[in-house]
Amino acid sequence: MSANLAAQEPVNIGSRLELFVDDALIETMTDGARRVLHHPVQREIVFRTDAPWEGNAAAYQSIFRDGDLYRMYYHGLHYRFSGPPAQARDDHPAVYCYAESRDGLHWTRPELGLFEFNGSRANNIILTPEKVAAFGGDPAHTATFLDTNPDCPPGERYKTLIVGHEPFGLYVLKSGDGIRFTPLSNEPAVTEGAFDSQNLIFWDPVRREYREYHRGFRNEVRDILTATSPDIRRFPKPEWLSYPGAPTEHLYTNAVAPYYRAPHLFLGFPARYTERDWDGPLLDLPGLDERLTRAKEAPRYGTAVTDCLFMSSRDGLSFRRWPEAFIRPGPRERESWVYGDNYPFWGMIETPSATEDAPPELSFYVTDGYWEGISTEIRRYTLRIDGFVSVQAPLAGGEIVTKPLIFEGGNLTLNLETSGAGGAQVEVQDVEGKPIEGYALADCPEIFCDRLAHVVRWKGPGGDLRPLAGRPIRLCFVLRDADLYAFQFVPYAPDPQRPALPGS
Repeated sequence: MSANLAAQEPVNIGSRLELFVDDALIETMTDGARRVLHHPVQREIVFRTDAPWEGNAAAYQSIFRDGDLYRMYYHGLHYRFSGPPAQARDDHPAVYCYAESRDGLHWTRPELGLFEFNGSRANNIILTPEKVAAFGGDPAHTATFLDTNPDCPPGERYKTLIVGHEPFGLYVLKSGDGIRFTPLSNEPAVTEGAFDSQNLIFWDPVRREYREYHRGFRNEVRDILTATSPDIRRFPKPEWLSYPGAPTEHLYTNAVAPYYRAPHLFLGFPARYTERDWDGPLLDLPGLDERLTRAKEAPRYGTAVTDCLFMSSRDGLSFRRWPEAFIRPGPRERESWVYGDNYPFWGMIETPSATEDAPPELSFYVTDGYWEGISTEIRRYTLRIDGFVSVQAPLAGGEIVTKPLIFEGGNLTLNLETSGAGGAQVEVQDVEGKPIEGYALADCPEIFCDRLAHVVRWKGPGGDLRPLAGRPIRLCFVLRDADLYAFQFVPYAPDPQRPALPGS
């Protein structure tokens, strides 16, 4: 290894969980190893926006866990110009709605009794245009989050960001119960942008500041702007996100948030908007009659399709965006491949696995059947925890070596998946790339497992890495028919006692 590499400033990762969503910690990777984007598994429909005050354009959902409760917020809206089935419901102004769940699978609309719709208060509406008329608020462009700022007053724990037109900008609403919202300020917090999307604000626990992400048009392309502020009431002039190496594409939403297990990483799930040509392949898609009817209102309503991308960042400004879809439109033969489908919710939650005694998994939610019939469908997708991107190698093998690292803790754990014949070994090296005695590859029995946090052990020291804590090291991972998703140094725990083995 060259002297320049040996002289690199080590990255102090402490005890952070580190994912391979980018190559920030990778020094070298052999031809056999590569980073691979993984895709969520399509699951069941968990909710339909078929109440009279909802409709076929219900969207821009926010979802998060709050204690033992899962909360979902979304706008109710209906478009009649999408075809004959949509005529069964009347148009109505956009309203903001609330649903809740105990398991992420079964959702209910509590009858809140706050606002009247068609002569009844038996509904789950939490905002109407009249409620936010003082600043010309539009409930169609909203997002809600749980403010985790430790200095946030209890009466402001829940916040909703909403577009207003008097004057134009993004306004923040506050609530102490997540149901009854009032303006935090009479002035907009953000004033520069287009805002015709789901715009977001959240507390960044690592940098201890608020971050906002919103829609703008850059050279007539839909794109994302961001700014930070210690005061949620006022943000400075925003900056455009950058996506080194990614093509220019229309990004309709952004769904950016700190990853809850590794909040130093920002993960985003933008909805990508693509207009296709009127030719045979477009006409072969499901729902042609609906498509042709929508195109009478605007041609792009018939030609556009939307899917979901994945991107990540360590500074919230420069994102590594994968060009391939994270969620594709899918194989459905009705109510699919529609402009507005596959819009991801803002937020993800852990839910139990459908596989017996397997660990929990991540649940994502997207819209199906947008602008068709009288409702949209909310579809659940699942993914392995931390399973966005892995370093993968075939059975023939592959190897990666990290940049110099400084860690805290006494054990190394891996989020690792192998085949029965494959495996992984770990070597701890000094900054020059030389194996540290007792921690060489030959000292590490090949690991074969499918676990979220498997402890690495070597023949001599076992799993004890305490002698190396606080000094610069490198990790060398040798993989065979395996996917390595993440690693983390954790507090030391003694090795388990092993039973006597047959023949010993």
